[in-house]
Amino acid sequence: MVCHPQGVVAPARALTPATLGAWLLKATGSAPSTRAHVRAGFAGVDTWCVQPTYRTDLVEAGQPVLLWVSGNEREHPAGIYASGRTTGPAEAGVVPVALSPVAHPLLRTELTGHPDLAGMEVLRVPAGSNPSFVTPEQLRVLVELCPELSPSA
Repeated sequence: MVCHPQGVVAPARALTPATLGAWLLKATGSAPSTRAHVRAGFAGVDTWCVQPTYRTDLVEAGQPVLLWVSGNEREHPAGIYASGRTTGPAEAGVVPVALSPVAHPLLRTELTGHPDLAGMEVLRVPAGSNPSFVTPEQLRVLVELCPELSPSA
């Protein structure tokens, strides 16, 4: 808990600059725009819409980004389909990004039973915040599973 000067107690925030490993932006697998972006390898995608919250105030240029496709679509099952970086701060619910597709998406089915990844916010609360995030430790494990997700790649 964090106390404000007026004596109001606010809950501690799940995300701080120290707990951010990478942003996890979400897309709906059944949306025609998502299917088109995946087919095009995210060519021409330079922004992503998110819900403005305290989290978007933390977005800065150069931060790692993962793109999560949600849902149960046969063609695009839920998982991580792209990685990249933010290219500037979020403004009015839009995050500027540079994304590259991963050759083989890292699917939810590969992550749910993993002892170090079962706590990922997107797995615990699938309908949760966009942007979501992964911790530095979770990002390290994701990179071990899929080196293309490395922020230095």
